[in-house]
Amino acid sequence: MIPPATMRAAIYQRYGPPEVVSIREVPTPVPGPNDLLIRVRATTVTSADWRLRSLSIPYGFRLLSRVAFGLTAPRQPILGSELAGDVVAVGAAVRTFAVGDAVVASTGTRLGAHAGFCCVAADGLVVSKPQHLTYESAAALPFGGTTALDFFRRAELRSGHRILINGASGTVGSSMLQVAREAGAEVTAVCSGANAELMSFLGARRVVNYTTTDFAAEGIHYDMIVDTVGTAPYARVRQALMPRGQHLAVLATLPEMLRAPWVRLTSHHRVIAGPVTERVEDLRTIVTMAAAGRFTPLIDRTLSLHEIVAAHARVDSGRKRGSVVLTVDDE
Repeated sequence: MIPPATMRAAIYQRYGPPEVVSIREVPTPVPGPNDLLIRVRATTVTSADWRLRSLSIPYGFRLLSRVAFGLTAPRQPILGSELAGDVVAVGAAVRTFAVGDAVVASTGTRLGAHAGFCCVAADGLVVSKPQHLTYESAAALPFGGTTALDFFRRAELRSGHRILINGASGTVGSSMLQVAREAGAEVTAVCSGANAELMSFLGARRVVNYTTTDFAAEGIHYDMIVDTVGTAPYARVRQALMPRGQHLAVLATLPEMLRAPWVRLTSHHRVIAGPVTERVEDLRTIVTMAAAGRFTPLIDRTLSLHEIVAAHARVDSGRKRGSVVLTVDDE
């Protein structure tokens, strides 16, 4: 297809509640020499989109976030970092993909996926989409899957490890559960009682209902405690770690990150925090696992791009299970 001159996109021009996002007609991006222009078939609204839109940033990072993404207004008005779609144009220097290829991609902090079309560097986080994976399932893979693989690589995950995942029913939590299960770890999932059966289905050996039980006070010890939602900092859970246990602070405040080296110096524990290193090999791994039936992206619901406000509101609620997926029809 010949890309149209304009496209529909979800635009926000000020920080605030879901209602600051609306659908507008904007120019279709033009790919550079090393870029792919992808017709977006599906994308997601992630917790990162919620945080950038509302400035609900972990303590210590708010000013840094404004500097990076816009002091008084968003520098990039189109959110969205993961997508699946079809290549409709390629830059002159691109040799790895061709028009018509179905792909899965992540734009990272460049965002821009909540639109009819999106440019992605051909040598960036983009891989071929297996034919039998739906666009919706494929779009829900990059954010949680690559986060899980990066943190567990840093923690040197091994078979037999006893792991607890706090916030196991979210996008990152459910991804970490499945990656750990595939590695042969014994996983305890912390979530609400309503999600217990689903967590067991995904491979959790044990489920703790956080509304009735404080896992940190049970007297059970773990090789790793993963905190994906910021409610289980090291200070709270250190007594539940094994000697030489590791705390994986997927969502950490700035003070917690700065204390991580001190924890290692003054105890037998290790705190792993900080931004995820984006690797195309990780995206390829998680897509391959999904294609083989060894990883199932958890999808809370699927909405259309025109329902962008409802999608953001669902993420804002803090009650989504996995990803909120958006389908995009820009023909």
